[in-house]
Amino acid sequence: MSEIKEFRIEIPQADLDDLARRLADTRLPDEVPGSGSDYGMPLDVVRRLAQRWADGYDWRAHEARLNGLPQYTTTVDGQNIHFIHVRSARPDALPLLLLHGWPGSVLEFEKMIGPLTDPEGNGPAFHVVVPSLPGYGFSGPTTEPGWDSARMARALAELMTRLGYRRWGAAGGDAGALVGRELGILAPDGLIGMHLLQIFAFPSGDPAEMARLSDVDKESLTGITAEFQSKAGYQKIQQTRPLTLAYGLADSPVAQLAWNAEL
Repeated sequence: MSEIKEFRIEIPQADLDDLARRLADTRLPDEVPGSGSDYGMPLDVVRRLAQRWADGYDWRAHEARLNGLPQYTTTVDGQNIHFIHVRSARPDALPLLLLHGWPGSVLEFEKMIGPLTDPEGNGPAFHVVVPSLPGYGFSGPTTEPGWDSARMARALAELMTRLGYRRWGAAGGDAGALVGRELGILAPDGLIGMHLLQIFAFPSGDPAEMARLSDVDKESLTGITAEFQSKAGYQKIQQTRPLTLAYGLADSPVAQLAWNAEL
């Protein structure tokens, strides 16, 4: 189960043909006139994106580009893990684990791989490992419950060990920051540092937590929290009724498009 296998993206043509049919047969909802984005993704935006997907997007070209990156799969803790692994030619390169967010994928780091593995001048170089988090992309689907951030952290620490890295760093944002936080808590042998692009620290309600904040800080926090909560319905349904939601997202490409594009 510890075998590392080479991987190529090869989407069957029948799946692409089915996608084209589903896009062509999409039934769009009505929209309250003048509502803009008050109730979610505006109809004209979704229609434009769907048209672009149907008529202006060449999946095979992108598939070929992605297959230019060395990709692999392995099984960790019973779960398939897909990852990009690009080694630097520099002998002093440091292994670096990069953790994507949601809704996202390994593509978040595609344009960083070259500058990290082959930097200009005397900048630091890295061996880059970019996994699809368990349940995401070609690491999915998960086959059992319990794949929280801590379990993902343990699995990805095992991946770095399996790749033979005894000293390595990590960085992550969004969902990747949640996994990265757990990596820091886990502190596996070899991890020398963790860089978080986001730090999730929500107030508990204890007034003492706010005592040292300035009025400007408090106003900013109130505004940010209200803005987030106005668009946070996705969290509640995905935390509590993910399968019910999945029927629409799996069956309708435009439903998936609107859901991801808004977020």
